[in-house]
Amino acid sequence: MTQRKKPRGGGPRRSGARAGAGQQPEKLWSGRFRERTDRLVETFTASLGFDRRLYPYDIQGSIAHCKTLERAGVLSRREVVSMIRGLEEVKRELETGRFPFDPSDEDIHMAIERRLTELIGPVGGKLHTGRSRNDQVSLDLRLFLKEALGSLLEGVRRLQQAFVKQARAHLDVVMPGYTHLQRAQPVLLAHHLLAYVEMLERDRGRMQDARGRLDVLPLGAGALAGTNYPVDRVYTAKLLGFSAVTENSLDAVSDRDFAIEVLSALSILMMHLSRLSEELVLWSSQEFQFIELPDSFCTGSSMMPQKKNPDVPELVRGKTGRVYGHLLALLTTLKGLPLSYNRDLQEDKEAVFDALDTASACVEISAELVNGLTVHRAAMARAANSGYLLATELADYLVTKGMPFRKAHETAGRVVRACLDEGRELRDLTLTDLRAFSDRFEKDALDAVTVEGALERKSQIGGTARKRVEARIRALERALG
Repeated sequence: MTQRKKPRGGGPRRSGARAGAGQQPEKLWSGRFRERTDRLVETFTASLGFDRRLYPYDIQGSIAHCKTLERAGVLSRREVVSMIRGLEEVKRELETGRFPFDPSDEDIHMAIERRLTELIGPVGGKLHTGRSRNDQVSLDLRLFLKEALGSLLEGVRRLQQAFVKQARAHLDVVMPGYTHLQRAQPVLLAHHLLAYVEMLERDRGRMQDARGRLDVLPLGAGALAGTNYPVDRVYTAKLLGFSAVTENSLDAVSDRDFAIEVLSALSILMMHLSRLSEELVLWSSQEFQFIELPDSFCTGSSMMPQKKNPDVPELVRGKTGRVYGHLLALLTTLKGLPLSYNRDLQEDKEAVFDALDTASACVEISAELVNGLTVHRAAMARAANSGYLLATELADYLVTKGMPFRKAHETAGRVVRACLDEGRELRDLTLTDLRAFSDRFEKDALDAVTVEGALERKSQIGGTARKRVEARIRALERALG
């Protein structure tokens, strides 16, 4: 087995010495080491490829940290002005793609500090006074999540609006409600669509809860024990818009509960989108023909000219497992970590970033898909008027005539069995037919065997009666804007 050569320059050297041409630049933490970091280790440990998206939050946090250090008497006003101007220039470089990344940059935090020092000189080295990358990374991720969740919450609201709009447009459409994927009882399509609005409202609540719990400032925890400088953490929290500060420095740098909560909320959101996707796939099939998806959201077959494939909902359904995986991965990463910070925690960002990107994209495209649905009213009505969906109405009718429900259920079941044997629907039965099963059936029994009656009798809060559904639509229109 070939042994790799040790890197050159392994002898003692002065801390802070600049690298010569073609040499690897000094690490900001290099003072304790005799050897340069192996390039294989550099590649393995680097996070710059994914954490560079945190740069706006890192600069935001650094500016607040500068102001806090000035307030503590650690930095002069002149130093703070120079640092803030330098950080703003670094931000412009990053925004415009002019930032000169260096191969030795481990992460976006070190890259920004390195570049700041290049721009303003040695005073840039004072930026890290009183903080560690441990509390810095946690701060940046929290700032990112506060903003990202705000955007996702707005996306979920737009999806809810799409459902409410379709419910309003199809308030008179009746369809079969299902249990076990078998036709069960008639419901309004609007009622079915609004079920997803309720799911999404719980999703919004979970995301808001997670956002509230991560709204705590970790900066000032240092590496793990706090800082020796008299920094006013409450002041820093106000500068950065946090509602509170962490109360334990060990917990502050090692806590990723907030990331797990976000991933959990995203996983449940994706589960709801996947259930929706499954119904869109089923309903758009030739076997159901309840809806048609917009052509612009479907693809064809490279072999079969007649095909119209529901690729978008299928992909949303498929991406759900991807988000689930990120949740499980982070839970597994954290389960064996001792206090406080461990490098394993670097694995949080790729999971969080990809899960957020995936969920956000799925929410956005689902809203457009729902807005573009074409409903086949006649096909839904035919399905709602067949399959003995009104059998429960017969049983409940007998209950109103004094029959115990179990006996009424058995009697209605015998009626259905007879219809199955004779190839008839319940609506085809006459009063004479019904009285053959029970003399409790009276003339008004025929009124029970109608879809319209079945719907309107479900008039309690949460029922599928039109007046209830319409009232809920109005309430949601007001709430969602």
